[in-house]
Amino acid sequence: QVQLVESGGGSAQSGGSLRLSCAASVSMISCIYMGWYRQAPGNERVLVAQISSRGRTKYADSVQGRFTISRDNARNTMALQMNSLTPEDTALYYCKCTTGVAIESPIYWGQGTQVTVSS
Repeated sequence: QVQLVESGGGSAQSGGSLRLSCAASVSMISCIYMGWYRQAPGNERVLVAQISSRGRTKYADSVQGRFTISRDNARNTMALQMNSLTPEDTALYYCKCTTGVAIESPIYWGQGTQVTVSS
């Protein structure tokens, strides 16, 4: 069982920056993928950025070049540096741990942290 706790959300103005953190209760080595997802009101939860256990990253087109994902397996933390924020980035942000590629592999979610960007 992996418990994930997000922090660092809050309010920012358009063009500003925020840094989100996700702390795992146990070793993140079992998380072959760690990811940040977001869900805006009335919308589905979508992938923002993902990082593999080997450090390979993937970003949604909408955040490419503005957001940077990182993970520190020694500290069991993951971060999302968000720059050049726009109101379209407003959402509830979740971190996710994926423990395997098989469909039955356990996945874990945090409870989310709110990001609000004003124009």
